Amino acid sequence: MADPQSNAWEALSSKADGSSSLTEAPPEQQNKFAWASKYRGATVEDLDPPPALSTKPMDPISFALMNAYERDYTHLTVVSGDTRALLGYLNIPRLKQLLKNGSVQDADPVATAMQKFRRKGNVYKVITMDTPLEELEEFFNEGAGGSGPQDFAVVTDGSRRFVLGVATRADLEEFVRRRPA
Repeated sequence: MADPQSNAWEALSSKADGSSSLTEAPPEQQNKFAWASKYRGATVEDLDPPPALSTKPMDPISFALMNAYERDYTHLTVVSGDTRALLGYLNIPRLKQLLKNGSVQDADPVATAMQKFRRKGNVYKVITMDTPLEELEEFFNEGAGGSGPQDFAVVTDGSRRFVLGVATRADLEEFVRRRPA
C-alpha cells in the first residue's frame, strides 16, 4: 500500500511545468500541509501547559473556584480521593453560570457540578506531551472518534495513569499567534 504522504507529495509535484500547488492535493492532505506549516513539528509540550490542578468530588465548590481563580484556570480535573482516578472535570465558566442561576451553591460538593467522563462505549483520544499539535487541533475540532468539538484536552502520560496538565483551544491559538512565521 502506498504511503499517503508520498502520494500527497506526488500530487504537489505532478504539474507539467514543474510548479506545485496545494490545491491539487486531496482536501484531507491539504489540511495536513496547512497544519504542518502552522505547527512545524511542535508538540503539546511546546504549549508549556501549566500543571494540572485537580479537585476531589467532596471538596466544596467555593474551594475549587478559589483555586481556579488563583491560577486563572478555566478547567479543573476532578479525581477520586482514594485512587486519584480521573472522574470528570469542572468547566469554570459553566460553574459560574450554575452558581448565578442558583442550580448549585458555594457550599455544595464539587460532585454536584462536575461533568463526568462517560467511560462505557466511548472512544478516548490519549493526549500526551508528545502529541503533535496537528492531532491536538484535530481533537479540538472533531473530538475523539468524531464526537464533536472539544474545548480542552486532559494531558496525561502515555499509560493514562497521571494527569499532567490541561490544554485548551485558547492555549493552541496563543501558541500560533506568538510563534514567528
